[in-house]
Amino acid sequence: MTARLVARAGPLSLATDSMVRAVEEYLKPQVVRQIARLDLRAQFIVKGFLQGLHASPYQGFSVEFSEHRKYTHGDDPKDIDWLVYAKTDKHYVKKFEAETNITGYLAIDASASMAYTHRQELTKLDYSISLAAALCWLMIHQQDPCGLMVFDEKLHSSLPARSKRSQIAQVLSVLSKVKPSRRTDIARSLIQIGAMLRHRSLVMVFSDLLADPEPIRDALLRLRHRGHDVILFHVLDEAEVAFPFDGMVEFTEPETEEKLVVDADGARREYLEAVQAFREDYRRTCFHAGIDYVPLDTSMQFDRALMEYLVSRRNRF
Repeated sequence: MTARLVARAGPLSLATDSMVRAVEEYLKPQVVRQIARLDLRAQFIVKGFLQGLHASPYQGFSVEFSEHRKYTHGDDPKDIDWLVYAKTDKHYVKKFEAETNITGYLAIDASASMAYTHRQELTKLDYSISLAAALCWLMIHQQDPCGLMVFDEKLHSSLPARSKRSQIAQVLSVLSKVKPSRRTDIARSLIQIGAMLRHRSLVMVFSDLLADPEPIRDALLRLRHRGHDVILFHVLDEAEVAFPFDGMVEFTEPETEEKLVVDADGARREYLEAVQAFREDYRRTCFHAGIDYVPLDTSMQFDRALMEYLVSRRNRF
């Protein structure tokens, strides 16, 4: 039994009723209040987003001086404008356009396997949409452009990145209409996304990654080598992680509808080891490539999971 069994731990019937609900329900006021104080941007400035550039932290970027702002704890002292200090006896740092324009794209896997839920309220697709909606709100709130790309076998829905407040409504409108399709080609879709991006961007991928891992890894590395920052939200259902089944169970592979009868008690240990190896392989690949890998399952409250991730990333810098 291999990690491919992860895909086979699919639904006996696809649950898509929850997709009928408006996405606005996922962006409830209490969620907005929780994430409003988080900073998605700080970790990408110089130390994060511009990491790997040589000689100058801004080499290869079209940057222009924008304005001064007061020095705060955590700023690089090398950015202090000493001429301003000489005149005002106060510390200010130069603010560049590169700091204020981090363009983000939400890339959401809408394949059939993403429609699965065993007993949670949200399917994997619902969960991903909730995360994406919160991140979109956060980016627009911080005046950073945010765009959207939805894929299955290929990219089939997209919105260009914009920073206007109306962009949130546009993104939510598209997300509310997303329906899971039959098959997926994650690698091909990521390559398509990379070909569409003309400037270095932050690409946030939401997927269960239930496909041949080798081409997916290659596509992720290609995005990274093009200079994009990548966050991979690996979303699995609680049951796909914990395998809470007993006795003889029939599973249906959601994209091919292939059925498989499994002795759950006998298969549990091997299955759990395969899932752990499946996640660990991606974690290792992403670590070496400078990609953020965020393993999630639908038993975690999405807003809490998002907060923990952003806080942990901020603390790394």
